[in-house]
Amino acid sequence: MKIVIIGGSGLIGTKLASTLSQRGHEVVAASPASGVNTITGEGLAEALTGAHVVVDVANSPSFEDRAVLEFFQTSGRNLLAAEAATGVKHHVALSVVGTDRLPDSGYLRAKMAQESLIKASGMPFTIVRSTQFFEFVNAVAQSATVGQTVRLSPALLQPIGSDDVAAAMADVAVGTPVNGTIEIAGPERIPLDKLVGRFLTATRDPRKVVTDAQARYFGIALNDQSLTPGNNARLGRTRFEDWLGNKSARHG
Repeated sequence: MKIVIIGGSGLIGTKLASTLSQRGHEVVAASPASGVNTITGEGLAEALTGAHVVVDVANSPSFEDRAVLEFFQTSGRNLLAAEAATGVKHHVALSVVGTDRLPDSGYLRAKMAQESLIKASGMPFTIVRSTQFFEFVNAVAQSATVGQTVRLSPALLQPIGSDDVAAAMADVAVGTPVNGTIEIAGPERIPLDKLVGRFLTATRDPRKVVTDAQARYFGIALNDQSLTPGNNARLGRTRFEDWLGNKSARHG
């Protein structure tokens, strides 16, 4: 079947396109670089014509509160309207575990707005909420660094590798719309401070992690339930230690 991937040139989009192509599907990896822009609407109708499934893994170029909200609302409206006009049968979107629990996060408020648009659209859909990617750990460390100190909460995370995200998204894309939300996560729960500490050790980074229960995660307070999935999540196979041992994965 023809499957269009919005955000097809990014980390997940590239892996997803490869996985679906290997399974024999006709894949269109759509992005502004390929002439498909969900903000302006450029190229959308052409890309979606004849498509059975659209998978939206695009991300905002800016994480500033107003900009990210505008991106997901504008992109969502344009994409869903184009899907309705071209007869797409299944809209799949990648979101974040904890989106409904952390309204203090401007990014997650924007993802919640995106999810609401999808649910109200009348399109058959599946929303896939993922935990944080292993590949995001370095950015977490950077955000919490002052000098040579990385101050982090010990709240639990259940991070997942991008290969496992792409595999799950591929299965959802070729499956039946659930008209609801599913969660995906890694195979193990790890405190955030320990997660980053293991990453810094593996990459021989001299920074030191300081555990602080009051430390903010991109401006928001965390507890053990904030970013961890429920009991029915689909779990990836890749353990963090195995990913750390793979230098090519670790360096993108």
